Amino acid sequence: MGKRHLAVLILVLLTLTACSISKTDEKKIRDIEFTVLDKEDIPEEFTLRIEEAKEEPVKLSYADKGYLYIARGYGVKKTSGYSVNVSRCYETEQRVHINTSLLGPGKEEKILKKKTYPYVVVKMEYTDKPIEFD
Repeated sequence: MGKRHLAVLILVLLTLTACSISKTDEKKIRDIEFTVLDKEDIPEEFTLRIEEAKEEPVKLSYADKGYLYIARGYGVKKTSGYSVNVSRCYETEQRVHINTSLLGPGKEEKILKKKTYPYVVVKMEYTDKPIEFD
């Protein structure tokens, strides 16, 4: 094996080792209890921030009175019928992870040709950890 091959092999092994170290730092500590809010239950100031940014995909957070509010929006869509699903919300030692997905209109659903801005807001106990949108 030449020096060049050996150097590449060492680099690959170091990269793989570094990846495994960072993965262990992100081990789930616990699931986080959260509530998906109706639009009328979102704090007014946070609603204004979402409205200002809703044309583009958004990832926002807002803290108020011991709670953390997290919004994930998917920007403007040309029709109605979209919704956002929250599949996971958990905590690691370093951060809060939230996993959402955009769901398209159902086959049986009546679809209107109008702009919509699908987003979801969840409410949870306050934490100062950074948020990772998965």
